[in-house]
Amino acid sequence: MKNIYSIGIGLIGGSLAKDIKALRPEVIIHGISRKDSTLEEALALNLIDKKATLDDLKNADLVIISIPVDATVKLLPTILDLIPETGLVVDAGSTKVDICKVVENHPKRRNFLAMHPIAGTEHSGPAAAISGLFQGKTNIVCEVEKTTFKLQEKALKLFSDIGMRIRYMNPEAHDKHIAYVSHLSHISSFMLGKTVIDKERNERDIFDMAGSGFASTVRLAKSSPAMWTPIFKQNKANVIETLEEYINNLSHFKELMKQDDFEAIYKEMESTNYIKDILNGIH
Repeated sequence: MKNIYSIGIGLIGGSLAKDIKALRPEVIIHGISRKDSTLEEALALNLIDKKATLDDLKNADLVIISIPVDATVKLLPTILDLIPETGLVVDAGSTKVDICKVVENHPKRRNFLAMHPIAGTEHSGPAAAISGLFQGKTNIVCEVEKTTFKLQEKALKLFSDIGMRIRYMNPEAHDKHIAYVSHLSHISSFMLGKTVIDKERNERDIFDMAGSGFASTVRLAKSSPAMWTPIFKQNKANVIETLEEYINNLSHFKELMKQDDFEAIYKEMESTNYIKDILNGIH
């Protein structure tokens, strides 16, 4: 894989470019973006070697799509039309059902690998790109059997070499599970931030009193609405289901407070402490 085209050069696309360039210096990374200013910034940061357009995809060995998921659904069939028979397209979207569905009958479906590297920060844009972002992180791959073996083998070796653990899942299971562990976390963070801002109009008081616990809990509220609104839209049914369960738990906690049942509250928190063992296992 010599010519790699990155469509979207923000946190994910830029960080992938950094790691790939460090691992394989001979690779040429071409950047594609709607905004020329993004490409200029990516060039200045040495994330990409050259600017490109969709017409240049005829030369692609690998195309990495890391743009909002609604844009991926619209653009993916065209990208597959443009790549050569030997090229591979991968996407890094946080939802997988709609993305897989839009190309299920495409003549070049075998040239597409649906994946979701579960890594990131709350920052966006080329300047957010960091080296080693994917070290030890899980990369979910969906419908691997629909991708030509030789192409998937090359791509999965590349992503393994930059530190990712590969895990396989069907798109429906991916979207259901990711609603709990990622999408709900972002909604909780956005709404916690909204609650505090609405209540505490004096920002100085908020920041004087905000300790590390608040900062870490609300960190995800700094994430890009342009990226997250399409994710919630595409995964609407699963997100609503997780929200209903979350709201039920919050309501139950509120009722225990009203009843002065602090023994039950203690037990609720104590049983939830088990999550630290689960997370230790992950890390």
